Amino acid sequence: MLLLQHVLVLQQVGGMSRERSGEAPGDLSRRERQIMDILFEHGSASASEIRSRLADPPSYSAVRAALRVLEQKKHIRHELQSLRYVWTPCVARDRARRSALRHLVRTFFQGSVEQTVAALLDEEDLKLDDGGRARLHALIENAEGRKQ
Repeated sequence: MLLLQHVLVLQQVGGMSRERSGEAPGDLSRRERQIMDILFEHGSASASEIRSRLADPPSYSAVRAALRVLEQKKHIRHELQSLRYVWTPCVARDRARRSALRHLVRTFFQGSVEQTVAALLDEEDLKLDDGGRARLHALIENAEGRKQ
């Protein structure tokens, strides 16, 4: 349901360019995305905590190297806490989610909010209950009201 809300927000926000948003979601490797997911989920973590949460974890040195790259890309920052570096995202999770969603809609659905929502509704694993349907209907009406 939250994803559908963000899709509707995209329709209102329009096609904000990567330059204006300050983010380029497509510039992360698979491992970098995994690290970002961990940091967004936990808020902050040390390199060893991140490594322990990774599926098929690479060496500690590889994790540290990925963290340095993410910091150079200005996706994360670090601070010293009790003799260890603790890493946190530079961008709020909601802003990163919106940016990633815009990227997804542009990349896989040619920028079409309708195609994106239709694809979500076609997924058998994603069931929409009566309450969700009512909230979605209200969101659509609200978005239409803002357009007029």
